[in-house]
Amino acid sequence: MLETDMLRLLDVVARTGSFTAAAVELNYTQSAVSRRIASLEAEAGGPLFERLPRGVRLTPAGHVLHRHARDVLKRLDRAGEELAAIRHGTGGRLRVGAFASANAVLVPNALRDFRAVRPGVEVTLVEGLSGELMDGVREAAIDIAVVSDYFSDVALGDETEITPLMEDELLVALPADHPLAGGDVVDLRDLRDESWIAGAPPDGATTLGEACARAGFAPRVDVRIGEWTGKLGYVAAGLGVTMVPAMAVPAVRGDLALRRLGQFAPRRTVYAALPRPALASARALLGFLQHGQDGLFTGD
Repeated sequence: MLETDMLRLLDVVARTGSFTAAAVELNYTQSAVSRRIASLEAEAGGPLFERLPRGVRLTPAGHVLHRHARDVLKRLDRAGEELAAIRHGTGGRLRVGAFASANAVLVPNALRDFRAVRPGVEVTLVEGLSGELMDGVREAAIDIAVVSDYFSDVALGDETEITPLMEDELLVALPADHPLAGGDVVDLRDLRDESWIAGAPPDGATTLGEACARAGFAPRVDVRIGEWTGKLGYVAAGLGVTMVPAMAVPAVRGDLALRRLGQFAPRRTVYAALPRPALASARALLGFLQHGQDGLFTGD
């Protein structure tokens, strides 16, 4: 097996045409260069250089090996550059996960600013529930994830780093002509007779059910839609009301009325989850996520 330093020596001798010049460039003795080249020739099965009165030149076999050596060395140099870029967070791949409403404004804005300063990083996106995303972080399938503690349990462990990003309040979305759309705050108890547009799955504890239980009633759910953007279409059509994360307010269609729910408003904490150790590029994106949430409505 040819070693990398032997291939580099071959390249320098071929380029300089001299054992002496190669020894000076590589800080070897001339005898050390001669011994190494002789060892390389023994491994190659024949002479690689013609010894001339002044210097050396490649044999046909030497030309073949030198050509392949240069290809290998170029590839290794490129690999070193790419590894350095990953270490410094300026290159490589960054796998980003987020739950659906985080992808409405928070994550896109952070990625826009991130790409402006680190265009060499290849970003891939994964959308899913917080529990699924946390699994991806722990299994090294995701490099940074935006997750919530409200809709699913966030499992913590020594191998995962959790950074709080924001407290997110849920609002109620009403048709623009709804009788309660005129005020700034809607008492959730005043919505007990409404038809609710809720998310999937249809059974088990839900954000809506828990909030309404605190207000003293069970919601009547006539339509279930998996994505929060789909719920808004049903609200705009006058088919019911729904809850909307405050962090997604800038992306909500303009023909709806968004109102706070006061004392019964559900809240959740939004986190960034990173594996330990984290990529430099993931830490850079974390900084943009932390600054990006400043411009969002958080219910405060």
